[in-house]
Amino acid sequence: MTKFLRTAAIAAAAGFAALAAPAQAGSLMLGTYPDKMFTVDDQTGQIKEKIQLEAGLPVSLRLTPDGKKIYITTITTSGVVVLDAATRKILNQFSLNTPTERYRFNGGVPDPTGRYFYTTLLRFDKGPDRYKVSKQLYAVIDLQLKKVVRTGEMEAEDDALGGGYRAPMMIAPDGKTLYLFKDKVLVIDVAKLKVVDRIDLQKPEATGMESVAFGGGVEGMQMTNANELVSLFTAADPYVHNKVFGLGKFDLTHRKFTFTPMGPITTGMTGLEITPDGKDGYTVVTNGTTGNKRCEFWHFDMATLKLAQKVEFHCRSRFTLGMSADGAKLYIYGASYDIEVYDSKTLKYEKTWDLGADATMAGMIALK
Repeated sequence: MTKFLRTAAIAAAAGFAALAAPAQAGSLMLGTYPDKMFTVDDQTGQIKEKIQLEAGLPVSLRLTPDGKKIYITTITTSGVVVLDAATRKILNQFSLNTPTERYRFNGGVPDPTGRYFYTTLLRFDKGPDRYKVSKQLYAVIDLQLKKVVRTGEMEAEDDALGGGYRAPMMIAPDGKTLYLFKDKVLVIDVAKLKVVDRIDLQKPEATGMESVAFGGGVEGMQMTNANELVSLFTAADPYVHNKVFGLGKFDLTHRKFTFTPMGPITTGMTGLEITPDGKDGYTVVTNGTTGNKRCEFWHFDMATLKLAQKVEFHCRSRFTLGMSADGAKLYIYGASYDIEVYDSKTLKYEKTWDLGADATMAGMIALK
């Protein structure tokens, strides 16, 4: 059986098939510097709302599976913000930092009850003459008490795995098991905050493979249902070690992978977006670097898992991929003041929307 080599180096914002919407105007939510969330009309590009975050700069966004809440983490004050997805009202907002403690984390996942938020973090304790830095920790944040209530130290072998503190985290539907996606999938018991299993993802042998990535946060991971995670992975056969990419599906309840090879590996891939009906998937592929760099949309037929279409587009130095709620439009955005709009059927450029603010790479959430 083909082994996975590397999972997504991904924060942030997952699109769920359960949130399927008819072809009508919706909203896009994304973070901007230095401390705001914007909602943008996905038909006109008009900025509808600017939501001020006292907690500071947003670095990750996460929509709950039922589509009712959005969880935001910030880097300025190590903050957590909870928004009502329908009204865009702030339900909860706080900072973990205190005069003697500082935290550094990027994203995480709420438990099914909405009471707790799980993440991995570093803690900095201020002493009389220096700061003491903790080892990498699994952490439970109580959203009612607004503080870290439990931590568990990450074992050295797991801390050394690729993916770092930006590695995406998922939770099983029953709320009892966490999954941390690094070079291995770490299976973590929520009650003990201990790794109970490691699903091996062999690391690439060639150094050139290190540049391959699949987006940031959780935008590179989609849910086809409440239990199945879908993402792009790279793999190699055990004989001639031919490097390929493919679509991996992970059952969050039974901890089982399936993998379908789809084509030869490229220099890099950014994001994975699946239409609400589950029929079409899209990613952005980069070939080459600097002056030789070429960017393409790749369109997949999800029924056959075949590459159906690819179209070159104008590259940007840093960007990621988003999609409208109805699946009709694709967006190139991030680390810039604008959003480029493309038709998902023809993959042709349509227009550019000026945000008037620098968008972060925290991810994009499509809302009805």
